[in-house]
Amino acid sequence: MSAAVTTHDPNQPLVLREDRDGVATLTLNRPKARNALSVGLMAALQDALDAIDEDRSVRAVVLAGAGGAFCAGHDLKEMRAAPSRDLYEALFTQCSRLMLTITRIGQPVIAKVRGVATAAGCQLVATCDLAYCEEDARFATPGVNIGLFCSTPMVALTRAVGRKAAMEMLLLGDLIDAEEAERIGLVNRAVAAEQLDEVVAGVAAKIASKSPLTLATGKEAFYRQIDLDAEGAYAYAAKVMTENMMAQDAAEGIDAFLGKRTPVWCGQ
Repeated sequence: MSAAVTTHDPNQPLVLREDRDGVATLTLNRPKARNALSVGLMAALQDALDAIDEDRSVRAVVLAGAGGAFCAGHDLKEMRAAPSRDLYEALFTQCSRLMLTITRIGQPVIAKVRGVATAAGCQLVATCDLAYCEEDARFATPGVNIGLFCSTPMVALTRAVGRKAAMEMLLLGDLIDAEEAERIGLVNRAVAAEQLDEVVAGVAAKIASKSPLTLATGKEAFYRQIDLDAEGAYAYAAKVMTENMMAQDAAEGIDAFLGKRTPVWCGQ
């Protein structure tokens, strides 16, 4: 959670987007505020993700933060400027919709983490499909330290790491280092700072080389089956596999494999 909020330059977009070779990089652009999630920033990120969801040229998304931090959580000064139940309900509904959008768009979303990711920033990392960080990165759900339990970050955190690890972060509110974040599964891998761009670019490029239909099918199936019991999950997954086998991209991929050639995806 960030209290060190400064006025954003109105000439600068709150979210920067760069597209290259099927990968869209979205950069949270409030560096002086450690990319705290103001209402405006969340709205800008929501708009960017909604646009990407409709953009079939994008096959993977990278989420990063400008400056020395990934995201320091909600903008506490904004939250306290005009406190009301209606404001808080709208704020957390907006944030919840944003997090759900990350899991619901067809393209895999990869967090690239430098610096700190705390509170709703840690929630962002936990929500993304994949996450990679520099070795100096730090993570926390510190709301308990200021009398505000990180209840919405808890939703993503408990789905990314084990219960005991999640409760320890939520109850203590302490920063954990990149090595611990990797150990508990909050991030896929912690790497040297100078290697982070290359590692994330490599992962994104490999994902972007796959069938966009298959990526979207698999991502949706992953999140739908995860909360089902084993019997229900297998029944659902079998239907998904059947539909997937009927797709043109599946036929192309299998024929290309058998013919020892590179597949040409059509996205259908």
